[in-house]
Formats: sequence, C-alpha cells, structure tokens
Amino acid sequence: MNKFMTVFLHTYLSKVKKKSFLITTGIFLVFIFLLANINTFVDMFSSEEGTADNTTVAVVSEEQTIMDQLNQRLENGESNFQVNELETSIDDAKQLVTDGTYAGALHITLSEQELPVATYYTNDTTNFAIESQLSQELEQIKVAMAANQAGIDQSTISSIYEPMQFNTEQIEADGGGGEELVKTEEELNGTRGLVYVLLFLLYFAVISYGNMIATDIANEKTSRVMEILISSSSPVSQMFAKILGIGLVGLTQMTIFLGIGYLIITQKQEELVGGFFEVFGLSDVSVSTFVYAFIFFLLGYFLYATLAAMLGSLVSRTEDVQQMMLPVTLLIVAAFMISMIGLSDPSSSFVTISSYIPFFSPRTMFLRVGMLDIPMWEIALSIAILIITIALLAVIGARIYRGGVLMYGTSTSLKDIKKALRLSKKE
Repeated sequence: MNKFMTVFLHTYLSKVKKKSFLITTGIFLVFIFLLANINTFVDMFSSEEGTADNTTVAVVSEEQTIMDQLNQRLENGESNFQVNELETSIDDAKQLVTDGTYAGALHITLSEQELPVATYYTNDTTNFAIESQLSQELEQIKVAMAANQAGIDQSTISSIYEPMQFNTEQIEADGGGGEELVKTEEELNGTRGLVYVLLFLLYFAVISYGNMIATDIANEKTSRVMEILISSSSPVSQMFAKILGIGLVGLTQMTIFLGIGYLIITQKQEELVGGFFEVFGLSDVSVSTFVYAFIFFLLGYFLYATLAAMLGSLVSRTEDVQQMMLPVTLLIVAAFMISMIGLSDPSSSFVTISSYIPFFSPRTMFLRVGMLDIPMWEIALSIAILIITIALLAVIGARIYRGGVLMYGTSTSLKDIKKALRLSKKE
C-alpha cells in the first residue's frame, strides 16, 4: 500500500505542479469570467461607441411628419446613435460625412404613392447596426402611412403585427407506463447550456487525460525508469496508481471549473439573461445536473483511462502513442458526435440505445438526464453496466499491462496484446 501511495502521490503532485496544468486552468477560468460578464463588456463597448462623435447621423428631408415619427421611434427604442436634422442639401450633408462630422447622411423623400423612400450615404459600410435600425424604423413608418391611406386604423395594424400566442403543454402519461418526458421549457433553459458545455468538457478531459496516461507510461519505458519501478512495486499497482493519480488531476481541474462556474452563475443569475444566455439557458441550473456531470465524468474517465493505460504499456516510444491510441480516440469522437445529435432529439431510439453502451453512455446518458425526465432505474442500469464494464476492462487491462511494460521495441499494432498476455502468464 505504501508503494501504491508513493506512485499515486508522485503522479498527482507532478502533474498539478506543471506549468501546462496551471496555464490551462488559468485560461479556462479567464474564459469562464469573460463568459459570465459578456453582457457587461458588450454594454461597455456599446456605451463607448454611443458617445463617440461619429455615431450621429445627418438627416435631410422636407417631410417633417416623417422626421417627427422617426425621432419619436428612436427615442422610445434603444439605439447607439443619434439623428440630427439638417436644413441643407444632400450634397452638403454628404460632404460633412466625408469630413468625419457625421457617421452617415440619410436622405428621405416621397415616392409617387406618397410613401417614404430613403437613401443612406456613409463611408463605413460595415456598420450594419445603424443601417438596419434606420431601415426597420422607416419600414414601420411606411406601413403606418400606407395603412392610413387605405383607411385602416392604427389598432388594426398593431393587432396584425402582434405575435400570435403559441403555447406548448406536455401531456403526461397515465398509469405510469414508464415513458420518458421532455422537461418543460423553463427546466430546459436551466440545463441546455450546461449540458452543452459539460459535453465539451467531458470530451476534451477524457481525450487529454487518457493521452496523458499513455504518454506517461511510454516516457517511463523510454527512459528505462519503468525497469526500476517494476523492481520496487508490481505493474498492476503502478497501473491503478497512475489511473487514480491522473484521475485526481482531472477531478481537481473539473472541480475548479464547475465550482467557480456554479458560483458565478448563482451570484449573477439576474444578469445572465437575454442573447447568449437566453439561447443556452445558463441562468437557472439545478444541483443534480452538476452531480450527474461529476458521476459520469468519473465513470467515463476510468473507462477510457483503463484502455489508455493498457495501450500505453504496449509502446516504448512516445511517438507511437498517438497511433496506438487511435481506436480509443475514435470511440470518444463517436460518442461525442452521438451526443451532439442527441441535443436536438434526446428522446430518439438511437440516443436511448447508445446510452446503455458503455463507451457512449458517459455522454449520452448524461445528455438524457439533463434534457429528459427519465426513470431512475434507467440511470441506475446505465451506471451499473458502465461499472461492470470498467471492472472487466480493469482485470483484462491489468494482465495486458503486466506483460506490456516488459515489451520494448516498435509496437504499433493491436496484435501486441496477445504477446503482452503471454508475457503476463510467465510472470
């Protein structure tokens, strides 16, 4: 046990003290901070742009009624620019734009149908916000004028443009038939974004930490440190010490990310609305989602880490690690692609079946738990299958590891597994 703890602590401490670990953790924390304060940064830059001299638009028009309506609409709405009516020719207004006095010049006239026609002159054709808002406001004015000409009152126009009320209500199954139900829109808004983010975290964490285990073992074989370790502790003890040590590294990093992320979300819950947060729903997150993320992260890690340690023991050079890890990487990518498909249809049969396949379930079952109300027995069954698979892989992987660490030379084929098993029997 002392030798196991020595390898375990050495693996953990050596990884968390590395500059790469600290830099990666710092970058992710900065990203979380920027994401949580994205509205503040947008408002700050918008405010700066709104106070600049070049966010004033010159308007030339002889139609005072249209000007009054345009000013009223811009004052009632939210705009980052101002309009200034000029009693001059449009050519003079265009010259003022060229001189930098105004961001643009808007020329409003009437068509043969007595409806507004506008031309916007500017040096900066990339500022679509001003053009878009002016066009929308003038479009509304045109509709109101056309309706007035046709004898349609304003209340009728308002009712036409008012969005139709469309509600969705879920019919719950009677008799406890065990049907899985999609969560309500409010519940989905609280989990959709987190599920999306955590799927990416699980994907990158499993790949990076799995490769870390395989590379670490290959480095020890390259430097002949493995021969010293074998003489001081059993290969199986080393294998599980490395898996648990690097697993604790990943758990430490994930705990930091999720802990700080959850803290920021709970403290800024009222601010995380609209725009990005309305789409991804990071404003209301249940604790159970974090708990399941923790569980499936651990199980997914141990599943792929056991495979990584087993395959890493077969190579003697770090250059061969990526080639040997290719099957594992393909499995991880396949699981990630299935989970991305499941985001749009989490109740499909394809996603449901894959949530019971051990190599896919850490992501697909977590996806279903986050997006659906599923019976507890389904979650328990998926976790049980995953644990049994991990145990079987651990037994097989330990035998392969025991023989694999004794193999040197070029090993880039899965056929080397048979050779490793034969060597382990001789031990």
